[in-house]
Amino acid sequence: MNTATLSRWLLFGEWRAHLVQVTVALIAIAIGVAMAFSIHLINTAAFNEFSAASKSLSGQSDLQVRGRKAFFDEALYSLLARHDGVAVANPVLEFDVAIPGKQQNRNDHKLKIIGIDMFRAMRISPDLLGLVEEGKTLDRLADDAIFLSPAAMEWLQVEQGDSLQLNAGLQAVTLRVAGGLVRARAGQRIAVMDIGAAQWRFQQLGVLSRIELKLRDGVNHAAFKAKLAEELGEAYWVTEAVDQEKRIANMSRAYRINLNMLALVALFTGTFLVFSTQVLSVIRRRQQFALLRVLGFTRQQLLRQIMTEGGILGVSGSLLGLALGYAVAVLAIRLLGGDLGTNFFPGVKPGIHFDPWDAGIFFAVGLGVTLLGSIIPALEAARAKPALALRSGSEDTAMAKLSPPWFALICLSIAALFTQLPPVFELPIFGYLAIVLLLIGGIALMPRLTAGFFSAVLAKWQYHQSGAVSTLALARLANAPNQAAIALGGILASFSLMVAMAIMVTSFRISIDNWLGRVLPADLYVRAAASGDLQTDAQKAIAGLPGFDRVDFFRTQQLTLDVNRPEITLFARPIDKADARNTLPLTDDMIASESLPENVMSVWVSEAMVDLYGYRVGERVTLPVGTASNEFLVAGVWRDYGRQFGAIQMQLADYQALTGDLGVNTVALWLQPGISPDAATAGLRQLPFGAALEISRSSDMRALSLEIFDRSFAVTYLLELVAVVIGLLGVAASFSAQTLARVKEFGMLRHIGVMRRQILVMLAAEGGLLTALGMVLGFLLGWSISLILVFIVNPQSFHWTMQLHLPWNWLAMIAVIMLVAAALTALLAGRRAVSGEVIHAVREDW
Repeated sequence: MNTATLSRWLLFGEWRAHLVQVTVALIAIAIGVAMAFSIHLINTAAFNEFSAASKSLSGQSDLQVRGRKAFFDEALYSLLARHDGVAVANPVLEFDVAIPGKQQNRNDHKLKIIGIDMFRAMRISPDLLGLVEEGKTLDRLADDAIFLSPAAMEWLQVEQGDSLQLNAGLQAVTLRVAGGLVRARAGQRIAVMDIGAAQWRFQQLGVLSRIELKLRDGVNHAAFKAKLAEELGEAYWVTEAVDQEKRIANMSRAYRINLNMLALVALFTGTFLVFSTQVLSVIRRRQQFALLRVLGFTRQQLLRQIMTEGGILGVSGSLLGLALGYAVAVLAIRLLGGDLGTNFFPGVKPGIHFDPWDAGIFFAVGLGVTLLGSIIPALEAARAKPALALRSGSEDTAMAKLSPPWFALICLSIAALFTQLPPVFELPIFGYLAIVLLLIGGIALMPRLTAGFFSAVLAKWQYHQSGAVSTLALARLANAPNQAAIALGGILASFSLMVAMAIMVTSFRISIDNWLGRVLPADLYVRAAASGDLQTDAQKAIAGLPGFDRVDFFRTQQLTLDVNRPEITLFARPIDKADARNTLPLTDDMIASESLPENVMSVWVSEAMVDLYGYRVGERVTLPVGTASNEFLVAGVWRDYGRQFGAIQMQLADYQALTGDLGVNTVALWLQPGISPDAATAGLRQLPFGAALEISRSSDMRALSLEIFDRSFAVTYLLELVAVVIGLLGVAASFSAQTLARVKEFGMLRHIGVMRRQILVMLAAEGGLLTALGMVLGFLLGWSISLILVFIVNPQSFHWTMQLHLPWNWLAMIAVIMLVAAALTALLAGRRAVSGEVIHAVREDW
């Protein structure tokens, strides 16, 4: 018989005899690879599609000039058009408008309108030219014509020639659909108008959003960019296409990387199931391997045999995971969209592209973690001395070598060190490494903890002279701790991961709920349409209505402080001068109102501003507010879960004094006692401009925000479910394998008078006790991991802090399910193990 034939017999014989355990390990690897691969496919497809859509709007420009604010004076256009080195200057006006009757959910009621100069756009952005009817070329210049992308037409349910009503501030604008934008990307909801018509119709006279530049041949782009930036000064940004790509990547980088990391951690837990499966397989065949060694099988051949088994398991699981991951990605795109519910990539409809290189990487990761779970038991089997291995009862002693305590302590110490290290490229790399090391160290420490705990319980139990069956169960767990730890490892890995993610999501959700109560204190919130403001007359009309106890006006606008980062949001609003905490959800990092210097304008910054821009309390910062940049004092830091990239709050009076802009775009209304929201809404609708107002109840806004949160965390909820499933599979695999491996032990017990029913009770007790200990330790380990997720990963990734909250009901429910599953699995496997003849069970015992 040659070596290949013997290897096949060993492999298929083991797998046929223990098909359930092999299948469970295979499923664990497949699920981990599928989750990681599907998330990667979705994020990559959405990012590439969104980036391509943004490029199509910028066209073939070499440079773009943008202001620090959303709009700037169009007088700059004539200067740039005459500038040496500029071949074409293309002015662009871009803004959002509200659609009457559309659901105000995740910005679904807004349409992006782009105003262009047709003659210049055809040289830089030809994709934005609308397709007109034959003979109506001048429709591109008509003041009532609008061109819609196919996605916008489908969404608005209009066709060429139909009328379309939009809201511009407090006025309704009716336009004619003159044609379509045939080159728009799939799912891209945009509209194009003549720039002059857009400025006039939507009250944006004299302003632009950006100017796209096409340089003359032979002009050095880098030198021209630097020179132009110096000429324009700090009020403008001069950018290239690569800058826009960086900006888009920064928008969603933290979310995408964190999802991938969590998926890889879920895959990593599958390593412990593979390890458990391989260890139990090696232990079951320990005497077989020893006999093969005696007959001439070398250590290298034995090591190769076990690693081949692990490799085949990894290859099969990884291939299955890749196929499953691709299917999950396609399904998720259809159900959740390319942004997975987060609104990072709004309006895109990406197609999933199978990249062999990416698939190869995830295949290698799946195979790698499988081999990682196989290498330790393979080395132990190869190094075992045949004479000792041929004896019965040496299994637990052999496994003691697999978990030296010093290794566990080193992992835990390094994990503690990593929690103190700063982020790398604004990513919590050391935080995730700390989580992995915590899992490894915690599981490696299990044999010591198991032995100590059950030895103490056994001593106390024997002191009270309790029943024989319970004593047998405790004696087994106390004196064979390494075998117990193997079963405990899979439970611990999956349960701790589930606990950690459940605590993180619950903490975040409750923190957001509490935060919404602070930032939405009013009963009603009123806004003008997306592109409009409420001027002084409208403000007086609203404030003069009866039934309101208090009326606050807000002004919000976007500012660009760093060309490589998304815009920040500036809020100008009334802030309590006596104590800003009455208005803002401040952290403890603040200057008391009585300590603020006089004649200094104060601002309160979000936590993201501290991390991303280095704004510290007590420092003076310069912001582009008003006709020129002005200096402000940072008076405090507030929590903001709505804007990941930074926000600043300032007094409305200071803003109006600096800018001369008396318009507002949001009104907060507190109702008088006895006034219903419906009655107040009806009163607002009676105003001359009431039909153009967007009126929202704070309770509805709160419910909508939590709905968006749940949708955004749909993938995280799925990862929690995956952790639970892996945990249940691990419980089933570990207990069934160990129970079947103890057939000779059960036969000996039957010989000395232990009844079959008593053995089943003993097994159920062992399963329940071991799972209970696993869940207690898993909870402690998961709680430790959740501390890293809540206080390290989230602040370093998303730049906000939160309070810790534990979902006791959810954790108790899962604990009960796993406890029952473990007891039932041990019981069912035990029925099979004790179903044979007693003589047959012990006939091979030496």
